[in-house]
Amino acid sequence: MTTTDYLLNAALIFAVVRQLRGRRLAGLSLWLPLGIVAYVAATYLHSVPTHGNDLVLELGGLALGLTLGILCGLYTLVYPDHNGVPFARATGIAAGLWILGVGARLGFALYAQHGGGPAIGRFSAAHALSMQAWVAALVLMALAEVVSRTSVLVLRSRRVAAAAIMPSS
Repeated sequence: MTTTDYLLNAALIFAVVRQLRGRRLAGLSLWLPLGIVAYVAATYLHSVPTHGNDLVLELGGLALGLTLGILCGLYTLVYPDHNGVPFARATGIAAGLWILGVGARLGFALYAQHGGGPAIGRFSAAHALSMQAWVAALVLMALAEVVSRTSVLVLRSRRVAAAAIMPSS
């Protein structure tokens, strides 16, 4: 892993940890994670191989990312401030799920680079997996996690904003 990779992972964790105190749900809160995964996808996702069991691994990564992202979005509190502007405050569960996803990808990369490469190679050969499938699975996991979390938060913030402008009966 490069210094840039470490910084990108730290920025993803920072994006949610900074919401532990509550942040306006706009601007950097929404765009930073999306920008990071877009950069990672453009940099590392050159193809999505489908031979052997590659597609199964990639769909597993995608499903795991969707699950973590949706749960993270649902466990984030979304509420209006005194002006009706949507705010988001990550709960401990939401931050934990986010860190679990980022940490799992980071841990796998560190394991692969620091002694685990041969074991991953043997596992891949035994299960008909290409090395590019691992990359695709991890990038798709990150992409799905960020996009699904952001989508849940945007949908919830729109409901909060709509409820704030509706007169109470």
